[in-house]
Amino acid sequence: MDDTVAEFIRRTVLKVPRDGIKDVLQKWGFLSEAQLQTLNVCQTKDHVAQDVVQLCEENSADIQQAAVLDIIYTHVYQNKRRWSVYRMKKTGEEVEYFGLTDFKKKFKSRIWSALKNVTITFREYEDNAIWIRVAWGTPHTKPNQYKPTYVVYHSQTPYVFISASLLRGNLPLLYQALIVASNYHEIHEMELRGHSLDSLKDIVFKRYSQHFQTCSPTLVQSTVEPESDLRIVQENRSEKERIQRLTQEAFGDGPQPKLEFAQYKLETMFKSDPEMNVLNKKEPFRCLVKFSSPHLLESLKYLAAAGMADAPLSPLLTSITHKARNYFKVREKKCVIPESFVSP
Repeated sequence: MDDTVAEFIRRTVLKVPRDGIKDVLQKWGFLSEAQLQTLNVCQTKDHVAQDVVQLCEENSADIQQAAVLDIIYTHVYQNKRRWSVYRMKKTGEEVEYFGLTDFKKKFKSRIWSALKNVTITFREYEDNAIWIRVAWGTPHTKPNQYKPTYVVYHSQTPYVFISASLLRGNLPLLYQALIVASNYHEIHEMELRGHSLDSLKDIVFKRYSQHFQTCSPTLVQSTVEPESDLRIVQENRSEKERIQRLTQEAFGDGPQPKLEFAQYKLETMFKSDPEMNVLNKKEPFRCLVKFSSPHLLESLKYLAAAGMADAPLSPLLTSITHKARNYFKVREKKCVIPESFVSP
């Protein structure tokens, strides 16, 4: 086994949490059950990694098998990476038969026709997801196995999820390979990114619940003293019911897709009396606002009920899933009918 392959396998094993090492190796399927039984995962991870490398030496592992191990690790711990969503388009609405063998052949052929020093590895999963790992080199250097690009494509859909570590010059080549292999004609990046790959899929595939539910009782309900004025009690109840209704209209009845942030770029003009001549320049003011949270949409859902924001929330916040984006540009209104925001 090549020394570079051995080192790559060793580093891959070191990335896996101790309690997940055997699970990842079993999914890999390269080592026999008898070989796996000899592993003692209770020793230091460095010793475990060295033992795995020794077993791979016995089986004469090559770079393709090591790359498959890396795909499996990334699939299991996919939330450790940041994913961007892309949408492909066709000129017509014709439905074409999808063949996995043909897809692989076209994808590899398109990349290798332009760049030979590239390692391309595929793995299929039960949800019609094709995982592609591309390690890029240059005309004069071998592929860098430590900074690959991961692509997740669901057949029969126009959506592609990419976590990229590549030179900017290689992006067009990757795009061309995807549209040629999948029989589309163009591809563009959506303004939707995050670490939870499943949540990004839920948003673009509309798999999140769109039914309505009431807010959490712990946030909506409150105790009222027996001697309180009944008119105040009724007013409080009516306000809570209003917040419930508006929350129902803005969010679904299931768990919200997990996003960590939403970013808004603001452009607005300074307004003043022309006679005051306060500002001569006509350039707009620009600023960036970013909302961050371990689970942003769930946090937004309960802002009004918790008394931290007025209801209804701004459409800039509530339309993230509907518009399938968490990057926005907010610009000056230029028409009679108000616009909540304008796409870039």
